[in-house]
Amino acid sequence: MTDSRFDPFAEASQLDRRSLLQWGALAGAGLLAKPLWAADAAPPPAPATQASFGIPDKDLQAVLAVAMSRGGDFADLYFERSRSLQMVLEDERISRASTNAELGMGVRVVKGDAVGYAYSEVLELKAMKQAAATAAAIADGKPGAVKAAQAVATLPKFYDAAYRYASVGLKQKKDLVVRVNQALRSKDPRVVKTTVAYLDQDREIFVVTSDGQSYGDHQPMTRLSASCVAEDKGRRESGTYNIASRQGFSVYSETSVARLVAEAVRRTVLMFEAATPKGGDMPVVLGAGPSGILLHEAIGHGMEADFNRKNTSVYATKLGKPVAEPFVTVVDDGTLPDARGSIHIDDEGGASQRTVLVDKGTLASYLHDRISAKHYGVAPTGNGRRESFRHTVMPRMRSTYMLPGPHKREEIIRSVKKGLYCESFSNGQVNIGAGDFTFFVKTGFLIEDGKLTRPVKDVNIIGNGPEVLTKISMVADDLQIDEGGWTCGKNGQSVPVSQGMPTVLVKGITVGGVA
Repeated sequence: MTDSRFDPFAEASQLDRRSLLQWGALAGAGLLAKPLWAADAAPPPAPATQASFGIPDKDLQAVLAVAMSRGGDFADLYFERSRSLQMVLEDERISRASTNAELGMGVRVVKGDAVGYAYSEVLELKAMKQAAATAAAIADGKPGAVKAAQAVATLPKFYDAAYRYASVGLKQKKDLVVRVNQALRSKDPRVVKTTVAYLDQDREIFVVTSDGQSYGDHQPMTRLSASCVAEDKGRRESGTYNIASRQGFSVYSETSVARLVAEAVRRTVLMFEAATPKGGDMPVVLGAGPSGILLHEAIGHGMEADFNRKNTSVYATKLGKPVAEPFVTVVDDGTLPDARGSIHIDDEGGASQRTVLVDKGTLASYLHDRISAKHYGVAPTGNGRRESFRHTVMPRMRSTYMLPGPHKREEIIRSVKKGLYCESFSNGQVNIGAGDFTFFVKTGFLIEDGKLTRPVKDVNIIGNGPEVLTKISMVADDLQIDEGGWTCGKNGQSVPVSQGMPTVLVKGITVGGVA
């Protein structure tokens, strides 16, 4: 199994380390070379440039010269600065609140398919040169050329790069958390315990390359999670819902907060009516929105170019070949307005874009970073991503979803005599090479005689991603991009992503239930 995982804020109050990685909340603020802005102080200018990190151009050139001193083909410097805040309310009080700051840089040297990488938490010339010398050890030849860096490239506007969550007062954030908690408590008398968690991050990045390019961006991000436990006749059930965005604090409108509360409570009390169905192979309808987790995990990872370059993905020999019905088109998109998975540039400076992976049933492209693009002789797709300056780049998804199809949701459900309707998932595991997967169905319903009937519990679905792709027999016109705060793990790195789906019918998936 791989560690390619999602964590839609787990359950209730579980703020584990992996959940917090996406918000830059690693410890180590005491190691910073320079202080970052305080939570309520005036933020620095945006987007990020070398000036905002205090590094003179001549020092950047000097560090790149060391990185290329042993004959690398290419080198880049990646600078990152982030400030994050988390606040958790449980048991009717703020139980946890903290801010974290990170500052550092990484040096990457590429020689053929080999990569040397080192990082420094101190932005002083000596420390950066030492990191560059370490990364340069991957090569052994004559020094490579370093071109003077041009001005920072102009950004598109998929989100507001000038926005700072640090400019929002702590009182506003606390009031939001308290308001959500009160709404959860009043929504249903059976709710006996609530947890509300708020997180935000301001993240600046700056990339300068040995071939004279420089790129900067600021990537704001937030998430609000509502969880509750309800009790009825001595039986307890739990549920959760969350909203994530790059939009800014205005995303928490009266409408969105009401939706957050209503969904968290609905998903909880629904379980009082749920039963575990009989298992077996049956038609499965994947609901619009959160079902995109299946697309991401069981299919999307197999289309990341590094797995195909190494011939470990089932899709390694399928470029240009049919992999689904003609009404199936799958894209990975970094350009959706304010989406958690959207980026202006990737973490090696590549322009974000919309990449068609499966075009009317045919495998059209992989997801590329600079290295894999060179290997395949194509242009990078803007998918070179990393968790932080402590990590090197690899191909990763952004917002992965299936385009709408020719059918209607009601038509799809009516077509099923007996099957399962899946609304939301958790605890997925995937073997990327083969595409084998298992997912726990968190919210779902039986389909009987073309109608949604009883909710289900303690159910999982088991199958093979590429095989499921070929078994999609109907696709509805109701595409939804899930608004939740998804995080993807790969090779020990976590990055924020989005995903979505229209309602689709899979002719047969193994459903684990009672015998």
